[in-house]
Amino acid sequence: MNILVCISNVPDTTTKITFSSDKTQFNAAGVQYIVNPYDEIALSKAIELNEGGAGKVTVIHVGEASADPSIRKTLAIGADEAIRVNAFPLDAWFVAQQIASYAKDKGFDLILTGRESIDYNGTQIAALVGELLKIPSISIIKKLQIEGNTATVESEIAGGKEILTLPLPFIAGTAEGVAEPRIPNMRGIMGARTKPLTVVEPVEVDVLYKIVSYETPEHRSAVKLAETAEKLAELLHTQTKVF
Repeated sequence: MNILVCISNVPDTTTKITFSSDKTQFNAAGVQYIVNPYDEIALSKAIELNEGGAGKVTVIHVGEASADPSIRKTLAIGADEAIRVNAFPLDAWFVAQQIASYAKDKGFDLILTGRESIDYNGTQIAALVGELLKIPSISIIKKLQIEGNTATVESEIAGGKEILTLPLPFIAGTAEGVAEPRIPNMRGIMGARTKPLTVVEPVEVDVLYKIVSYETPEHRSAVKLAETAEKLAELLHTQTKVF
């Protein structure tokens, strides 16, 4: 099976996020970057699907050379080759266009992404790439099984689960449950040095919007306890303006 896995390079969750003085740019100084955890789930599932077979797992990342260590990690985990589109990932639309442009004539049987990146939490790539390639897309799946040319996927919905069957090819955003993230072993780390990491130039994409400014969330206020329903109603009215 020929599988493409889309990966993001994101700040570690322990990183303290700051912005430039005019709040128009993210301050990357001193930030530790990692492979997006949800994308690691997608990669692990792709490797699992091809174990013992003659398939190939390709990872693709839209970003600059600073992301190469994260890309090399995916090769150490078990991907066969990697593609880096040499461009700053402006937004989800730009990234989806780059992925779709690369994938359109490569004959991928399956494209996997994480459900979202942990920095912007947009959950847009799977749907956008699916639309651009004219293939089915499912934003968040919890289970994935493939038999022959047919896949069965399971998603969570309000009050239960949704189980769908669909033909290959398609694109899906993976969440917890699809696979357990894998840790690179020494053999994988050594082998990653010789696996191909190809850099391609981006296609031109119209800019649809721009970020005007960033803001950090407000600090949580102290907890207020309401001993009676009347007191709760008063707080909701005077403090949170619910009614």
